[in-house]
Amino acid sequence: MNDKKNTVIYGVVMALLLIGFQWLNKPTQEQLEAQKHYADSLRIEQERQKQQQIEAKRAEELPLFDVADTDSAKLSKANTRFGEFAQGAFGEEKKVKLENELMTLELSTKGANVCQVILKEYQNYKKEPLALISEGDNRFSIDLMTYSNRHISSEDLNFQVSQQTDSSVVLSVPTEGGSLDFCYTLPANSYMVDFDVKLNNLDGVLKNSGALRTNWEMSIVQQEKGRKFENQYSQIYYYSREDGLDELDEMSDDKVEVEENYLRWIAFKDQYFSSILIADGVICSTDLKSKVERSDSSKYLKYYEANFDMPMKQGASEVNARYFFGPNHYRLLKSYDKELSGDDKLNLKQVVSLGWFIFRWVNQLFTIPLFNLLGDFLSNYGVIILIMTIVLKLLLFPLTYKSYLSTAKMKVLKPQIDEVNKKIPEENAMERQQAMMEIYQTAGVNPMGGCLPMLLQMPFLVAFFYFFPNAIELRGESFLWADDLSTYDAILSWDTYIWPIGNHLSLFCLLMTAANIIYTYFNMSMTDSTNQMGQMPFMKWMMYLMPLMFLFIFNDYASGLSYYYFVSLLITILQTFIIRKFCVNEEKLLKKIEERQKNPEKKKAGFGNAWAGIAEMAKRQQEMLEEQRRQQQAEKNK
Repeated sequence: MNDKKNTVIYGVVMALLLIGFQWLNKPTQEQLEAQKHYADSLRIEQERQKQQQIEAKRAEELPLFDVADTDSAKLSKANTRFGEFAQGAFGEEKKVKLENELMTLELSTKGANVCQVILKEYQNYKKEPLALISEGDNRFSIDLMTYSNRHISSEDLNFQVSQQTDSSVVLSVPTEGGSLDFCYTLPANSYMVDFDVKLNNLDGVLKNSGALRTNWEMSIVQQEKGRKFENQYSQIYYYSREDGLDELDEMSDDKVEVEENYLRWIAFKDQYFSSILIADGVICSTDLKSKVERSDSSKYLKYYEANFDMPMKQGASEVNARYFFGPNHYRLLKSYDKELSGDDKLNLKQVVSLGWFIFRWVNQLFTIPLFNLLGDFLSNYGVIILIMTIVLKLLLFPLTYKSYLSTAKMKVLKPQIDEVNKKIPEENAMERQQAMMEIYQTAGVNPMGGCLPMLLQMPFLVAFFYFFPNAIELRGESFLWADDLSTYDAILSWDTYIWPIGNHLSLFCLLMTAANIIYTYFNMSMTDSTNQMGQMPFMKWMMYLMPLMFLFIFNDYASGLSYYYFVSLLITILQTFIIRKFCVNEEKLLKKIEERQKNPEKKKAGFGNAWAGIAEMAKRQQEMLEEQRRQQQAEKNK
């Protein structure tokens, strides 16, 4: 009753404090007017900038030539606009195609830009050929500054096909005595595209001092059924040799300036596929931006932009780079480092999100090797997940057993603890705590013994949480009623979005929730006997509400992840039942503890000197408090 009363009082006090804090921080009338003025000024400025952008875009879209222009007039306008690159004003846009076993790459002669990338081995959620890049989604340009003070963007130039083979093409803008060349090469059976920019005999034309200022923009198309879930794993990654991997925020608009560090690559990533620009040298003076598409009806998820310098090779007028257009497949990305060492390694595998620190190591050293090993022999990924879960639970069984044993010891000691609580009032908390520790010490029981084994299991549970949503192998793979283990398995769907459940119910998620409730019941049946949980119905109900919260969280997640947790919980319930029924006899355990308590020589066995030290410190502290009370009482009596 006192606990309930204290909880209510605490809640009321916190509410009053919050109300008081909000009232004290209420802005004055002058502050409100100033805020309104600032907001109005900001809105006006934003509208002005927007109008300027619209006018500038209109100007860019206007044709360079009029219909009535003569050839000489066209040449004059071209020379005025582009100077030495005047030939880039002429010609019609054409598409050039390169193709291998894995992908189709289409280039536009307008700007020599990549305008389409089709990955042949994959489909989107609509069962259409997966277009990583479609017309209008990708924009890449080089800024050129001429000695005649003309600022020219490569995307405004019409390139010509100067060379072409089955696997390569050179797109050029000729000048008097030189040319600007964009060279693309698509090797056989590869997702890598060699990309070179060459400034042939342009030293007297361009001011570019050893580096090319580059702009790269891309609109990221929704490829997966679970839009919200896909958004969580779509972001810009960038990598430097000095600081390793870094990223922009995946859930909100974000930008970053990377000035001090030289980057090796920049990745425009969605959940399962990436477009990565890899410099053979470095990328520097980098500005990165990411913007989230707020409309759920749009085909786009996000908009990425990168502005950076690409230094030329020393003594050469060219920049060498590569594009990776392909899947975020850990084994594939790792293979690009197979023959490299040290700083030469690309570390593209880090594009696959495997969690932080220890979780990533668990996935790299345990989860992925086991997953790949099973995948080499089995084709059904539902069965693979099942086997992986069984293997993991068997490996962790000693920890599970130790945790249960510790809880059982606490349970059989409950009558002794209750006796201490009856004898020693709540006012003497230190004395009560000391008495409890004496019981635990003599019994050889560590009150934290049930928590530590569970904590040791956490890295594996969290590692799997990261692994399954990022395992592209699960994409499009069916199991039982789930037609795709990489997205949700809706058993019920509706049109209206309902917070917090969304517009569907996932069956594996429902089964996971049910298993979690059963597991909670098993745990509660133990903990009710070892603590005061039974005296606090509110806390008891909170324990049962947690599985329902997971229902709302995991409803949009990959069905493969929910399936794993469902199987894992079932095995845990089975293990708990077996341990309770056949491995741990509470009556025998109590007798063993009582014998131990009668034998002072064994009181520290299995417990360690640390706990004995804690008990001794508590005893000394209690003695000091009693001594202080006696002195205070003696002074009062004087």
